[in-house]
Amino acid sequence: MKKIAWVVDSSAYVNSFIKSHPDVYVIPLTIHFGQQQFSDGVDLTSEQLYERLRTGTESAKTSQPSAGEFATLYTKLSKEYESIIAIHVSNSLSGTISASLSGAQIAQVHLECIDSLSLSAGITGLVEKGIHLQEHGHLFEEIVPLLKLEANKFRNFILIGNLNQLYKSGRLSGVQFYLGSLLKIKPIIRINNNGELEELDKVRSHKKAIHYLIDKVITSAKTEGVTSIYIMHANAIEQAEELKSTISKETPHIQITIGEISTSLAVHAGEETLAVMWYLP
Repeated sequence: MKKIAWVVDSSAYVNSFIKSHPDVYVIPLTIHFGQQQFSDGVDLTSEQLYERLRTGTESAKTSQPSAGEFATLYTKLSKEYESIIAIHVSNSLSGTISASLSGAQIAQVHLECIDSLSLSAGITGLVEKGIHLQEHGHLFEEIVPLLKLEANKFRNFILIGNLNQLYKSGRLSGVQFYLGSLLKIKPIIRINNNGELEELDKVRSHKKAIHYLIDKVITSAKTEGVTSIYIMHANAIEQAEELKSTISKETPHIQITIGEISTSLAVHAGEETLAVMWYLP
């Protein structure tokens, strides 16, 4: 039997490493448009999602995988692997961890479930770190506590691209939506060390908001020694490339990865959302 199976939900940034690794398994969240349901990253492309968000009459919603879906996967994996490590979207933002643990009970398998205290590239970074530790001889029992400590080193700054979508998803009150739209406010949020969404600032123009993100990266690079970051976007590749170019000029030693957020996250954040994310060294 193989040693460790790695399981993530589709709110993760599913990069080429995760896609191609034979021991990493992605279980999709569900996106709902009225009575229609789609599996995140499986039968609804990002282009199709954004088109429906722009023109559709029904609000989009998301739901975590069911305990039964997790149980089916865990039963299969228990026959092929000695251990299972599941890394999921912050428990404060989704019921995915609860469903994952219930699925393990149904399947009667032992697994370690790690709260990433984040989403998107935050989950990806933990998987990459865990597999690196495994490849360098660390045991299952050593990897889990190290990843739980690593989760607290995540930093992120998120520029919301579409207040309308954030309002529809229930993350923004009617008054906040009205004032934000009226004043053309660009909210900057983050996921804090408790895994909760937290508003950091309100910026009055897109240009100032971009500079806000750039300043956060440069400051962390100079004061905390950050050498690698993710720039995540929601159908805003040109803006992401421009952001990368500017940061690279200021801090040429930083490795920058550009990726697109999952469709399940785009339902809440909206089109043209931009984020900078990294782990402290």
